[in-house]
Amino acid sequence: MITRRKILKSLGATALAVPALSMPLVARAQGAAGRVVVVGGGFGGATAAKYIKRRNPDIAVTLVEANSRFYTCPFSNLYLGGLRDFESIGHSYDELTGDYGVELVTGWAQDVDGDAHTLTLASGDVLEYDKLVLSPGIDIRWGAIEGYDEAAAELVPHAWKAGPQTRLLREQLEAMEDGGTFILSAPDNPFRCPPGPYERVSLIANYFKTNKPNSKIIILDAKDNFSKQGLFQAGWEALYGDMIEWVSLSNDGRVVRVDAEAREVETEFGVIHKADVLNVVPPQKAGAIADAAGVTNEGGWAPVDPVTFESRLVPDIHVIGDASVAAPMPKSGFSANAQGKVAAAAIVAAFAGEEPSEPSWANTCYSLIGPEYGISVANVYKVVDGEVVVADGGGVSPADADAEFRRREAVYAEGWYDAIANDTWGTVA
Repeated sequence: MITRRKILKSLGATALAVPALSMPLVARAQGAAGRVVVVGGGFGGATAAKYIKRRNPDIAVTLVEANSRFYTCPFSNLYLGGLRDFESIGHSYDELTGDYGVELVTGWAQDVDGDAHTLTLASGDVLEYDKLVLSPGIDIRWGAIEGYDEAAAELVPHAWKAGPQTRLLREQLEAMEDGGTFILSAPDNPFRCPPGPYERVSLIANYFKTNKPNSKIIILDAKDNFSKQGLFQAGWEALYGDMIEWVSLSNDGRVVRVDAEAREVETEFGVIHKADVLNVVPPQKAGAIADAAGVTNEGGWAPVDPVTFESRLVPDIHVIGDASVAAPMPKSGFSANAQGKVAAAAIVAAFAGEEPSEPSWANTCYSLIGPEYGISVANVYKVVDGEVVVADGGGVSPADADAEFRRREAVYAEGWYDAIANDTWGTVA
C-alpha cells in the first residue's frame, strides 16, 4: 500500500549531468562520457539534468531554458487565490549549475536535426548531442476555439503557463467588483494538470468569500466528469454554498467561441455567457520544439517507449513531462519529475552499454479546495507489454473524512510542494 510518506520520500532518488559550451556556432563537450542536451527547465527537464549528473558526473549536460527563473504551475492557484506571493513559486538553477556542473543556456530552442544530432537555438547557436531530452511542457492550440488566439489571451488569459498570464489573471480578479461573475472554460482531455481548473476555481472562491462575497463562479466544461469530481463538489458545497456552478458537456458546457473584447463565450447550442473576468483554458499540445523535432503524432503529443522515454519516432530523443504520451500517468509535475529520473537512468545506462531497468512510478496529486481543506489522489504505475498501466496501490482521499483529515491533507500539500521543488531545483520557495 502506497502512503503519502513513501511518496514524499521517493522524490529524492537518482542522477543528472554537466555540459561545456563553446560559442559561437557549435557547442562541444570534449572528452566527456557523453553529451546530453536537455530542453526545458521545469519538473521534468531540471530533474533529468540533475539526476544524469548525480549518476555519472562525467557526462556533459547542457540545459536550455528560455528563462533564468522557473515559475511553477503547481501552487500558482494559491497565488491566484491570494494565499501566496508570486515569487514563492519561482525557482533558480543555482544548484544545478553550481553543485552539479550543468551548463545553463538561457535561450529558445528552435529546431532539431535528428540525423545530425544537433539542436539549433533562436540565437543561431548550434548544440551537438548524443542524447537529447525534450521537456517543453505544453503549447496552446491557438484557434482551436474560435476567436481565441494570442491577441485574445492578452485580454482573456489562459494562465496555463505560469508567468505574465498568471499575473494578468490575478490583476483582473483583484479589480473585479463584488457581485461580478468569474467564468472558467475547461478543456477536454488530455491537458496539463487534470484537477487544475477545479482547484483554481476553489481557491478563487476562497478569495471571493472573504473579499467579494456576492460574486459568482461558473465552470463551462468540455467534459462530463473530471478528476476527483465528487471530492471537489462536496468541498465546494461545504465551503462556498452555491457560489460555484459547474456546467458539464451534456448540459452545453463546451465553449466554441470567445469574444475577448466583450468577455463573452458561446457554447455549442448558441448560449452566450458574459463574464466580468474570463479565464479560458484552451486545448493544448506538446511544446513547439517537439513538433520541430518530429516526435509528435497527429494528436500533437509525443509517443514514447515508457521504459526509457525515448521517442517512438526519432532515436536518441527522449520526451518527458506534459509533452509525452504516458497515459494513464497524468500530465502533472510529479509525473514529469518521475519521468525525468527514468529517462536519466536510461541515458546513463545507454552510455555505459547497459540495458535500462524496468521502471515503476508513483504519482500523487494534492488539490486545495480551501487553505485548510486538502484532497489527494495517488497511483502506482508499471510497464506491461510496452505500455504504462496502473499497478496495485494508491487511492483517493476518503469521501467521509472529517475536518482534521482535510486540514492535514492541506499541510501535506505544502510539504509535497517543498519536497518536489527541492528535489528538482534544490531550492524551497
